[in-house]
Amino acid sequence: MNRTVITNAKIVLEGTIVENWSVEVVDGSIAGVSPATESGRKSEVVDLGGIFLLPGFIDVHIHGAVGFDVNSATPGEMLEIAAFLARNGVTAWMPTLVPDTDENYRTIIESIDELIKLQDGRAVAQAIGVHYEGIFANEKMCGALRPQFFKKFTGSELDALPRLRSGRHMMTFAPEIEGGIDLAGRLVRSGWTASIGHTRADVEILDAVNKLGVRHMTHFFNAMTGIHHRDIGAAGWGLARPDVTFDLIADGIHVHPAMVQFACRGKTPDNVTLISDSVAPTGLKDGEFELWGERISVKQGRTRNERGSIAGSVITLHDAFKNMLALGFSIVELAKMLSANPAKLIGQDSLRGTIISGKRADLVGIGDDGSIEFMMIGGKILGLDQA
Repeated sequence: MNRTVITNAKIVLEGTIVENWSVEVVDGSIAGVSPATESGRKSEVVDLGGIFLLPGFIDVHIHGAVGFDVNSATPGEMLEIAAFLARNGVTAWMPTLVPDTDENYRTIIESIDELIKLQDGRAVAQAIGVHYEGIFANEKMCGALRPQFFKKFTGSELDALPRLRSGRHMMTFAPEIEGGIDLAGRLVRSGWTASIGHTRADVEILDAVNKLGVRHMTHFFNAMTGIHHRDIGAAGWGLARPDVTFDLIADGIHVHPAMVQFACRGKTPDNVTLISDSVAPTGLKDGEFELWGERISVKQGRTRNERGSIAGSVITLHDAFKNMLALGFSIVELAKMLSANPAKLIGQDSLRGTIISGKRADLVGIGDDGSIEFMMIGGKILGLDQA
């Protein structure tokens, strides 16, 4: 039995922070969270020196990093992405693909299946599923996606998409496309996490898919109709519906910081998930790169493709954490938006997302200056000098 006791940390629990408590980890899982006491059993004791201890971050929308893109990466290259993510506070992720050929979907899914085998027992961010972004999108809201690969739904297209042998499945789709309402019902019945995005859907269509069980929106404000006082738009609908959650890119570029505050305070942090939407150049320097069949440039943290569109971000969830902290969001609120909420979104909240007995020991220690000073994934401590 491998037993570790983590002491001397400000532990972020659901809705509160406790001090002078300890977290006991046994064989990769949290065995106890309690006021600190002397340990009478043989164990490794880790003194965190008073820093914050949060549940590990979960990124449900990420296309790549360190030069590798999910659509073309080998299992080994995805493992390098996972190692980079772990050094930046992420303990679980959903590799996210963009519209492509049917043949390449099969290759990507096979690679993720192999990654899930390779990552077992390693202190890297764990791939826990796949996110298909924009396979069924509105061509007029394509953003950086390639519309030549978009599909309509006639009844068989979802079943034809390759699926992982194990793991969660998420789909960002536009409900107004041909067959979109039927697709929404099929996604919900089939156990997919269904999310609205790349859309110009009107209120009637949005209400229709909501009744079918669609309750989430992808990269809020981006690639969807905005708010106008005579036309509520998809974004306004999302804010107005109490049963709808959304995710958001907090890089200060995709959404103005004041609008981030407005949306997250209005919806409340209980209903917001932070994502990176990061692409292959993340973790590299500014420059020009090949991505999704075209050249993109990265300059001062902003991506731009040949069509003039933003082509994803180059932030990590650790960057999002620091950006949101600077906007006045609390550590407790950020633990919800970076861990608890994404875990619930993809049906992983019984295993991850909060520091509770029985859940995986996926933990991140953060200093008062926002720096990452401790990482544990599945009970294994990551040496941050590996960065």
